[in-house]
Amino acid sequence: MESNNRYDEEYEVQYKAHWKKLQQALEHEKIEEFRDEFLDMHPYDQAKFFMEQEKAYRMQIYTYLSPEELGDVMENVDLEDTTFIVAEMDPRMSSMMLSEMSADNAVDILNELDKDQVASLLTIMDKEAADEIKQLLHYEEKTAGSIMTTEFVSTYKHYTADQTMKLLKEEAPDAETIYYLYVVDEDKRLVGVLSLRDLIVASEETLVEEMMNEKIVAVSVAKDQEEVAQMIRDYDFLAVPVVDFQDHLLGIITVDDILDVMEEEASEDYSRLAGVTEATRHADSALVTARKRLPWLVILLFLGMFTASLIGRFEQTLEQVAVLAIFIPLIAGMAGNTGTQALAVAVRGLATGDYGKQGKTKLILREAVTGLITGAVCGIVITLVIYLWKGDIFLGLLVGISILATLIVATLAGSLVPIIMDRFNIDPAVASGPFITTINDIISILIYFGMATAFMGLLT
Repeated sequence: MESNNRYDEEYEVQYKAHWKKLQQALEHEKIEEFRDEFLDMHPYDQAKFFMEQEKAYRMQIYTYLSPEELGDVMENVDLEDTTFIVAEMDPRMSSMMLSEMSADNAVDILNELDKDQVASLLTIMDKEAADEIKQLLHYEEKTAGSIMTTEFVSTYKHYTADQTMKLLKEEAPDAETIYYLYVVDEDKRLVGVLSLRDLIVASEETLVEEMMNEKIVAVSVAKDQEEVAQMIRDYDFLAVPVVDFQDHLLGIITVDDILDVMEEEASEDYSRLAGVTEATRHADSALVTARKRLPWLVILLFLGMFTASLIGRFEQTLEQVAVLAIFIPLIAGMAGNTGTQALAVAVRGLATGDYGKQGKTKLILREAVTGLITGAVCGIVITLVIYLWKGDIFLGLLVGISILATLIVATLAGSLVPIIMDRFNIDPAVASGPFITTINDIISILIYFGMATAFMGLLT
């Protein structure tokens, strides 16, 4: 452990020294020195250094690097930052850079731009690269087609191992991955997959069809990217082929693209759970951020007004037993917390595909029992606390039983609402935490004051 810490410290010292040299070379316009230092860094570190520079220094870097080198940097920059970077670059440099990037990564960047910018860049781009990118741009966003790459190695089943190895050497420099080779027939239909290991150990005369695995797991070009991510996770694939409805091989999706998808989906689900329609970007202005958050907040405002009017209906009960008002925040807060916990478990399970039809039933039953147990424990504890505090056993029982009933209903609501939404093909993450919390506030107040009104005689 100590040796690891020592290594981390040494690396940090070297990293800072490297960074300082780069900054000095940039400030003194020493192009060759900058290039030597910069290109010696990992692309991730290059992107990190690049993004911390002021615009004037970034403009220098554009002139110091080739389009291919800039493409390597851009592939490690957050997508949300690519808009202003492409805008400040010379359009010809932008188009050449995009031409040098992997087609799928170039498409990701272009999807962040407006249509006029995309059209302009494609017009001045290298024709071959532009045609490849246009093919991917036609696919609907968040589908397998939109995240696949066309840079893969395919071979024919009638080829020998020797022919395939020669083909691999020719195409490997431009391929996204070479660990799998995809086998097609004369009509470009996917018929098998061949691992690099099997190809290397095979004799030169062995036919591909004798080595290939015919048990293919492929995805449709229209399949949702989240389902593709689940498939790659379940099968532990490094890549998965993408086919059309006639099984023609169109591209592949690699695990690095899936990691981006998982991050994107997790960010999206988290923002919706927080009651935000889409994730706030750090580059967004206060006005843009407010516009994104306002829709949910306005809805919750009206729900809150309904909650307030609901309390007003029990004004007579409150006048007779004013002490009841003390425990409103307690019961409402417990309902909101419990409901949000159940909601998070349900949404995560639905997002990862862990629940089948029977799994959903088990989830609901488990949450109901969980609500019963937690409600009973909290109810007993609060009953004893109120009795010792206020000396009123009936008040303690009222609050305790209210919490018991509220926690059962809140956990059920937190698990049922997303399941019902999923059943109607609505994103369950839309059942956001603030929404569930407000709904449970209403339910808890109805339970609490309903019981208080019914047993008023025991309290007065």
